[in-house]
Amino acid sequence: MSHPDLAVQRPPGRPPQLVVDADGDPVGWLGRHRDALRGAVLAHGAVLLRGLGLRDDVDAGAALRALAPGGLLPEREAFAPRQPYPGGAYSSTKWPAQQRMCLHHELSYGLQFPGTMMFACLVAPTAGGETAIADAAAVLEALPPELVARCDREGWRLDRSYGDEIGAAWSEAFGTDDPRAVEHYCRSHGIEFAWRDDGGLRTRQRRPAIARHPVTGVRCWFNQIAFLNAHTLDDEVRAFLLEVFGEEGLPFTTRFGDGEEVGADVVALVNEVYERHTLREPWEAGDLLLVDNVRTAHGREPYVGTRAVLVGMADPLHVAQLAPTAAPTATAAAS
Repeated sequence: MSHPDLAVQRPPGRPPQLVVDADGDPVGWLGRHRDALRGAVLAHGAVLLRGLGLRDDVDAGAALRALAPGGLLPEREAFAPRQPYPGGAYSSTKWPAQQRMCLHHELSYGLQFPGTMMFACLVAPTAGGETAIADAAAVLEALPPELVARCDREGWRLDRSYGDEIGAAWSEAFGTDDPRAVEHYCRSHGIEFAWRDDGGLRTRQRRPAIARHPVTGVRCWFNQIAFLNAHTLDDEVRAFLLEVFGEEGLPFTTRFGDGEEVGADVVALVNEVYERHTLREPWEAGDLLLVDNVRTAHGREPYVGTRAVLVGMADPLHVAQLAPTAAPTATAAAS
């Protein structure tokens, strides 16, 4: 069901789309249609606005803020660097152009996370680079019942190692150079932590893997077990990191709630199901993609050329709003 004011189309294999005539005023158009757009995103899970005509990062930042009545959210616990822009927007995550970014739900390892993701394309790549999406309710339905039951019962665990040599530095991820502020954040967000002798940081957090949408009540696959997993790393890179830093020094990996590693077979299975439900549309400069972060997973395809996409996060949610069956837990202990 679409909002009566918006003629959203559902082309096969492609995201829901709306062709826009903003008459040279994209920010004004978005402001006038904000409520209708938010209703369309709730109904469809995502909507691509084509023809909006966003021209530069100032335009795009103003557009993202026009759709976020509570303001744009700052990013915490980032796993890779982003460039911040004035007003709360960010660049897309820095990820090698030749590598696919597996589908996932933004910050689904946090106690708090955005309910809405917004992607504004300023420069479209020569080839590839689509922001792929998939219906998380359909993905959940298609996964093997035994895997769903286990994840429903146990949740999933994210193990991370922060350092200057690999992964994100903890100062970048937590937005502070003060170790005490990091410890306070971890304690208040259910994250177990330990400082290494070299000043690096290790963390561990358990989160629910399945969520009930806070508005519609639809159950969704909601996690990053197939993305922030050591098996998503290139084989040679993973072997090198294991040899030099050991298993605890990997920048990230995922486990089931009981601590058993999520292996390559599970990662391949989840990504295969994602692929069967993935929708793609090549970017055009000026496009804006709106995504319900609980109902819809997103990722990024490999690309050639220059790609510039600004990201906005809005509508904060807390994990308690998702009616989790596996409660988030952690015992904070610093060494």
